Amino acid sequence: MLVGLGAIGGFMAWRNVGASAPQYVTEVLSVGDIIRTVSTTGTLNPVTTVQVGSYVSGTVVSLTCDYNTKVKAGQVCAKIDPRPYQVVYDQAAANLAAADAQLQKDKAAAVYAEQHYARDIGLQKTSAISKDTLENDKNALDQATAQVGIDAATIKQRQASLDAAKVNLDYTDIVSPVDGTVVSRSIDVGQTVASSFQTPTLFQIAQDLTQMQVDTNVSETDIGEIKEGQKATFYVEAYPDRPFDGVVKQVRQAPISVQNIVTYDVVIGVDNPDFLLLPGMTANTRITVGAHNQVLRVPVQALRFSLRDHDKPADATAAHEPRVFVLRDDKPERVKVTKGLSDGSFTEVTGTNIQTGDQVIVNMVKSDNGKAPPQRSPLRF
Repeated sequence: MLVGLGAIGGFMAWRNVGASAPQYVTEVLSVGDIIRTVSTTGTLNPVTTVQVGSYVSGTVVSLTCDYNTKVKAGQVCAKIDPRPYQVVYDQAAANLAAADAQLQKDKAAAVYAEQHYARDIGLQKTSAISKDTLENDKNALDQATAQVGIDAATIKQRQASLDAAKVNLDYTDIVSPVDGTVVSRSIDVGQTVASSFQTPTLFQIAQDLTQMQVDTNVSETDIGEIKEGQKATFYVEAYPDRPFDGVVKQVRQAPISVQNIVTYDVVIGVDNPDFLLLPGMTANTRITVGAHNQVLRVPVQALRFSLRDHDKPADATAAHEPRVFVLRDDKPERVKVTKGLSDGSFTEVTGTNIQTGDQVIVNMVKSDNGKAPPQRSPLRF
């Protein structure tokens, strides 16, 4: 009888009992860490990116911001030819001045009409003038007063036109709304900007490049395990040997469907104090969704292994219960276990009839000629 001893620490061992007995591949039940992760890819982006556009159309006459320019809020980054808008502004200002002059003229006419009416009231009492003349004087006074009101309303209208012209004139200065860094520029001096139907984007400004985020696409099969606050590790091609750490900041509920494959955007916050990470980099990410340290674990093959002669539970419910086969006295024994966390290679188990050092069966091989199989080198730990 040839019996191969199981190796300590997870080595595989072959066992052969008798010339025609089946051969069992076993592994030692060990204690170790199980870390479950979800792997995905994503893109690095600034946390806040502001798109700076143009409200007015025209030709770009100056450009003071370029790629990587540090800008302050209110800083002028480009200038659109202001001459057409300056003409409109000057015309609106002239119209306002004309309306104000008309108001002054009509006020004077109203004062004269009031004085003339008051004088004719006294003359009418002495029958020096007719009643019809007095009524004409009253009508002239009422019209002069109404014209003053019309002139006041016209001044407000002309003032509004002047304000609108001033707004358009000010919009010829393309200014940064925030402090940040220019990450994109899409205009050059001499280029015509047309904003008739859609506001064109001239600059993209990242507000703070020391704080970045990884926008990852997590499949719908794994999204249920992702929670805010979980730790993540990722690598970028620029630094293949350097891991970067992050934290899940947001799990966005809006689905992304591409060719009937549904994913969800998971946002991972990353500190970038050294500016090593740049917008647009591809990040190969692992999100830690569970970790158990120093637990009893078995290879996942052990939970899938089955023996027809030894895997016959008493009822149908027990047939679906987790179990492993432990080799004891060179015979397989069915042991009920409770499964815990799994990382794809090992699964955490607990049970009353299982302990560290037990030889769990992961495979079975039958020999055709009754000879023991060749010795396998213990390469896997």
